[in-house]
Amino acid sequence: MERLDKLINLVSEKHKVDVNTLSETLGVSKVTIRKDLDKLENRGLLHREHGYAVLNSGDDINVRLAFHYDVKKKIAKKAAEMVNDNETIIIESGSTCTLLAEEICQTKKGVTILTNSCFIADHIRRYDSCKLILLGGEYQNDSQVTVGPLVKEMLKLFHVQHAFIGTDGFSTEVGFTGKDLMRTEVVHAMAQIAERVVILTDSSKFLQRGTVGQFAPEQVWGVITDEKIAKEKEAYLLQKKVNIVKI
Repeated sequence: MERLDKLINLVSEKHKVDVNTLSETLGVSKVTIRKDLDKLENRGLLHREHGYAVLNSGDDINVRLAFHYDVKKKIAKKAAEMVNDNETIIIESGSTCTLLAEEICQTKKGVTILTNSCFIADHIRRYDSCKLILLGGEYQNDSQVTVGPLVKEMLKLFHVQHAFIGTDGFSTEVGFTGKDLMRTEVVHAMAQIAERVVILTDSSKFLQRGTVGQFAPEQVWGVITDEKIAKEKEAYLLQKKVNIVKI
């Protein structure tokens, strides 16, 4: 698994890497690299092209998983440290949230994961260490999530310690922002049944703003991000008593 992570990170950085370079860099045979590339191609993280590994382009979740993969993986590992065995948590959709779900299933026991993400459900289906509750509702094909009143009604049945949420942007005027109104409504419902709302995002999201208000800083317990977060944004969040965890 560690070699696959390194391979994804290399391709994410360079966008196109030949098999010989990957073999030399990772210290394994070209046969092993080709087998690894087959696995990653089947997961939609990259594709092969005449002796090269090439990063996919587009906005699919599989594609977004490959961008800044190393950073997102570290954020996921740090977030997983907050989760105890046999705990029930909520994980919203998104690439970093997907890696968190996988990290929890690899390192924890008996955790129950509530999610509206069909992508996450499919991504962690091979693990039997976690219990998954997939929230039903109207299906959005592009983001592979369920939304609408049915999801919000199901959420009322639960109470959890942590809700781990991704974000599409941030501004000091609005706070954390999203791209889709119906997805944002579900996120609000998730926050209402959680003791703590934890935002998982790489620092690039602090340089852009989504179209829909998601959370004011006062509604968020903490943010897990990387050290490249803009100083003024970090200072603003700290002033609002938001916990900042940098990987």
